[in-house]
Amino acid sequence: MKITEPGSGRSFWLTPGGGVHAGESPVTSLRREIYEETGLADFEIGPEVWRREHRFTWDGRAILQRERFYVVRIDRFEPTASYMPDKVEKDAFGGFRWWPASEIERSPQSFAPGNLGSYLQSLIQHGPPVHPLVLLD
Repeated sequence: MKITEPGSGRSFWLTPGGGVHAGESPVTSLRREIYEETGLADFEIGPEVWRREHRFTWDGRAILQRERFYVVRIDRFEPTASYMPDKVEKDAFGGFRWWPASEIERSPQSFAPGNLGSYLQSLIQHGPPVHPLVLLD
């Protein structure tokens, strides 16, 4: 999904997901976030493949984000932003697009994480790692 940072106007693409609420496990959080951000409710969560610690500025605030990425295999569907409960997310939302990994790798557009295309290509070619890889970008 594409989002735009309100302060800078910088747009980039990212995978669905978000913050873990108090008392939630990362998997429970992912299930909730995928539903809120795409409307998808029926899916299986596969192995955790990557972790990343990322510092950035959002609307003038410094943020430290600790991320976990999981494999979620689904049939193609039409996502909807209708269930986003957060006004900040709704305001930043710029649309959905299905991307082949090879296109992400070649695209001049921005992605988070920055090397998402090559990470996905490696995942497709080699399968999930035994332990989650720590991403450095």
